[in-house]
Amino acid sequence: MRKINFGIIQFPGSNCEQDCFHVLSYVLKQNCRYIWHDTKTLKNIDCVIVPGGFSYGDYLRTGAIAAQSNISLRIKEYAEKGGLVLGICNGFQILTELELLPGVLLRNKSLNFICKDVYLKTMNNDSVFTSEYKLNETLKIPIAHAEGNFFVKKSEIKNLKKNNQIIFQYSDDKGLIDDSSNPNGSFMNIAAISNKKGNVMGMMPHPERVSENLLGGLDGKGIFKSIIKNLT
Repeated sequence: MRKINFGIIQFPGSNCEQDCFHVLSYVLKQNCRYIWHDTKTLKNIDCVIVPGGFSYGDYLRTGAIAAQSNISLRIKEYAEKGGLVLGICNGFQILTELELLPGVLLRNKSLNFICKDVYLKTMNNDSVFTSEYKLNETLKIPIAHAEGNFFVKKSEIKNLKKNNQIIFQYSDDKGLIDDSSNPNGSFMNIAAISNKKGNVMGMMPHPERVSENLLGGLDGKGIFKSIIKNLT
């Protein structure tokens, strides 16, 4: 079975790229390399990971400056041609700034930075990013963000539902989706969405932080295993 070539984007201020690299290279034994933000090509890459962090210090607006970089323009071209792109936390914010995903990520409803474990309900397992999970499966994955409050126009929600683009929603440990299980105020408890084609996904929780038992769980590992399975 051939190994998948992952490219992990590095912006000034990224701080989760090494976590992703470790999971993909050492846990899942795939080919993986860092791609600096000023790079102008994505040659020989099967899947792009846009990791979490504080790209460009979150100045102006989270993800806004990163979206103007050389590599972000290449990511947009890559995605529009069908390439797989996963954006995690700040990566999700960048993908919305690039308009590869609908909606925006606003300041958390509490106006505080939140770092804790949350529960997610799997709303779509018919996805290249989630095929290793069961439909409605509940996962425990940490979040760490100040701007994770997903907002989208009500007129766009119909399309998200119609195209099965809502991938994960915040829930309790039993899978109940309500206000009490919503950590940041996200519309409809949305934690992750994909584009209409299904080749781009953004999620606020950090699957790379729960991909080894040593770190307290394996619930995030299925994201990366799904990608590998669907590319081999």
